[in-house]
Amino acid sequence: MTAVVRPDRAPTTSASRLSIRPEDVVGFLAANIILIVAMWVRHGGLDQLGTMAGLATATGQLTALIGTFLSLIQLLLMSRAPWLDAAFGRDRLAFAHRWIGFATLWLIAGHAAFTTVGFALSSGQSVLGEAWLLITTWDFVLMATVSLALLIAVAITSMRLARRSLSYETWYGIHLYAYLAIALGFAHQLVVGTDFVDDPIARIYWVGLYVAAIGTLLVFRFGAPIVANVRHRFRVANVVQEGPGVVSIYLTGHDLDRFPARAGQYLTIRFMTRGWWRSHPYSLSAQPNGRWLRVTIKDLGDDSAHAHELPIGTWAVVEGAYGNLTTERQTADRALLIAGGIGVTPLRAILEELAGRVPVTLVYRARNQHDLVFRRELDILGARPNVVVDYQVGSRRSWGARDPLVPDELERLVPDIAQREVYLCGPSGLMRAAEESVLELGVPARRIHLERFFDD
Repeated sequence: MTAVVRPDRAPTTSASRLSIRPEDVVGFLAANIILIVAMWVRHGGLDQLGTMAGLATATGQLTALIGTFLSLIQLLLMSRAPWLDAAFGRDRLAFAHRWIGFATLWLIAGHAAFTTVGFALSSGQSVLGEAWLLITTWDFVLMATVSLALLIAVAITSMRLARRSLSYETWYGIHLYAYLAIALGFAHQLVVGTDFVDDPIARIYWVGLYVAAIGTLLVFRFGAPIVANVRHRFRVANVVQEGPGVVSIYLTGHDLDRFPARAGQYLTIRFMTRGWWRSHPYSLSAQPNGRWLRVTIKDLGDDSAHAHELPIGTWAVVEGAYGNLTTERQTADRALLIAGGIGVTPLRAILEELAGRVPVTLVYRARNQHDLVFRRELDILGARPNVVVDYQVGSRRSWGARDPLVPDELERLVPDIAQREVYLCGPSGLMRAAEESVLELGVPARRIHLERFFDD
């Protein structure tokens, strides 16, 4: 049997972060949309509004321009740039990625529909006849049609009903086609786009946007992970069964004391065995200590079902660390951690970091005793001064009105909750209930830090 690596305590390394505020990013987006519309007006866009055909064509132009801009924002969101991560966090970025993606699809689809209708009204053709003519005779329109079809496929698989029926690997593979869709759309815009045909300044502007978005993607999504893996050369050092369907993977490597990770963050990992081309996000379940990293994996029926079979010495390709569920922005002199199920993973690492520094309470909710992960480690941490670990075991039905996450019960468990920094992680429903309760009990929104598992 392989010896279990003992989770000793050591200082945490920290990623360098640019100081950027969410309002700065929102202001940048708004300014660019205004500029895009202003350039469209300068190119005579308003002159088309005198007829129904012109109105439809003008609408098609505007939806194309704004939809294209949003598709480039999607590339930025997919880049995993650390400054975006620091400004918004995983939850907000995932929310923005989802809804900007749907908005992009509707705008690009609107461009196709309005432009076809406008051209049909001008030529006297039927809409279907005009669509066929555009696809078969116009440069790069067929390519743009394929781009739209790929975006539709990505959007459909992003819907919750479809997402639940797909494995993570299938969903992730389909989403990679978004890159191809954007590339095909760029060729169409370059040749026939409203802002490309006659205005060199607009052409420079749009090419600059593409270069900035693609450059950011290449640097942070591909370049930074390559450099990190060449430097650190991660390998599996140990595989430890934590409970039914839950295993911890210990990773070692070179110069791990210089690997920028904090307690509460997550890594995206490809284990170089079968299915090596697929990556999965896993939270750090122990405070980084400069000698090894630990992630904990629950069997969800995909590649995670085989985590316990990983051979010692397996190479791992690591991306990250990502996420801002960390103590970096903590302002209170005490903390409350609320975990649900396997959501205890990042909070166990944060508890280890905070224990001995500030008073900290962990409220850990699970359906039964078997679902309590890290019970022994949490008991050891809970024995330290000013550390409380409160296990709440049972179903919501069994608790009834005494659900530990309703405001009255939560205040009874943690009377000084309004003076605490609060960290939440677990299933989405549990997190919504916990967030509502702590807000009602007077915790300011700026002192609530979330990490959801998007399971609904």
